[in-house]
Amino acid sequence: MIKTITPPTGVISLYVKFFNYLCRMVVKKKTSVELLNSSENTSLYSISFELDGTTEFEKFVAEFEKNATFNQDYQRIIAALQAILRIGALERFFRPEGKMNDNIQALPLESGKLRLYCLRISNQIVVLGNGGIKTTQTYEEDPKLYGYVLDLQRFEKILSESIRRGYIRIEEKTLKGH
Repeated sequence: MIKTITPPTGVISLYVKFFNYLCRMVVKKKTSVELLNSSENTSLYSISFELDGTTEFEKFVAEFEKNATFNQDYQRIIAALQAILRIGALERFFRPEGKMNDNIQALPLESGKLRLYCLRISNQIVVLGNGGIKTTQTYEEDPKLYGYVLDLQRFEKILSESIRRGYIRIEEKTLKGH
């Protein structure tokens, strides 16, 4: 005989809230990867969580391209991306930002308030995320910046698992799916 246990109302409410949270996360995190630009040496991709296909990098550009206050920082980031396309995604262009076991990087390398977070997969492949104005000592202290880094860390885990299972492979400067 199976005995039914009825949890207290507060626990059920907590389960429902958690389930709704997970559903929102699943819908929000429908992810695609878009090739933004490619050169002889490097490919720049960006991730999209939007149904309309807007990438995280496009959101970054829309927010900061015409921002007079951070124009110098924005121009440094664009110059770094142009150099990466010309020369390759060499480590010297990036500021390490994530944890020791991930490939999260930031642009620009020089000091400034504006950051663009990205995933440096190799010297030939970079996945651009989003970014913003750094007003705290670390990105973890700013909920918006922390969210952008977490998105890239989660994406990196999914990408690594997809490569391990053979769904995606890296061919020189290209991510190829089966």
